[in-house]
Amino acid sequence: MSVHPNTEFEMSLKKIVLTDGGMGQELVHRSASKPSPMWGAQVLMDQPDLVCDLHVEYILAGARVITVNAYSITPERLAHVGEEAQFEKLQRRALDLALKARDKAGVADVAITGCLPPLFGSYQPDTFPGAEIALSTYRRVVEAQAGDVDVFLCETMSSVQECVASVTAVSESEVPVWLAMSVDDNQNGLLRSGETIASAYDAVKALKPQAVLINCSIPEAVTAAWPNVTDLPCAVGAYANGFTSVVDLKIGGTVDMLRARTDLDPQGYASHAMQWVDGGASIVGGCCEISPAHIKYLADVLTNGGYTVQGWLS
Repeated sequence: MSVHPNTEFEMSLKKIVLTDGGMGQELVHRSASKPSPMWGAQVLMDQPDLVCDLHVEYILAGARVITVNAYSITPERLAHVGEEAQFEKLQRRALDLALKARDKAGVADVAITGCLPPLFGSYQPDTFPGAEIALSTYRRVVEAQAGDVDVFLCETMSSVQECVASVTAVSESEVPVWLAMSVDDNQNGLLRSGETIASAYDAVKALKPQAVLINCSIPEAVTAAWPNVTDLPCAVGAYANGFTSVVDLKIGGTVDMLRARTDLDPQGYASHAMQWVDGGASIVGGCCEISPAHIKYLADVLTNGGYTVQGWLS
């Protein structure tokens, strides 16, 4: 006798953690100010309400994870523009705005992730300052954020050294850690340093990251690298960017150097993201140039597909 599965029961077990989309790029687009090398941190200083409102918009779009707007708040980046003394103040403001947004949105089950970014700039593994300096800086970030976040996100890590320093700093706290790595846009499946995802995971596996993700790479590069994460013994996920290219971006540059793709509307982005979900992703969302409209469309696709969208891994 054949046994027919209880489809309704099976669908109820499909759970996806849906994160927000890009913050820095979206804030610059919404700000009337001229783009600054400080990116989202400048908006945090001059127009904090924009930050809170964008967090709220992502939550109302369906995201159940928001990341504090602290990507460009490292001592190294601030020192580059003579604002290193603002580190603690801006970290506190970023946290307060995320907490305020969660309360203002009035939506249950929203998690807040802390942010450990590349110290000098994205996609530049050769600027790594050395293990001792990097670990010291990441410890400062963890100390500033640990009391107010549910999980730490080490994101856009482009080399094994960046992965180790950031995850080590978080492991010294009591907060779970997600490790998100950026892969080469030429679709070779390697980190931007030329190293493998496997070597990065092997270097941090003793520290037990709760999840490993691919982020801030074009969707096609994420898909090409996807087979390299599917066998890892932890949750996996992805959130891609919508840039045409990041080749021209240099340390201290502004968003004027970058261009958004015109072929990656919400429907197009969701089609990529659902490939990752079908391939085993339990966390999806968006990175630079992925807006609340993209997240809303993706949330609808997930919900209509029988997934429960949540903010916590389970």
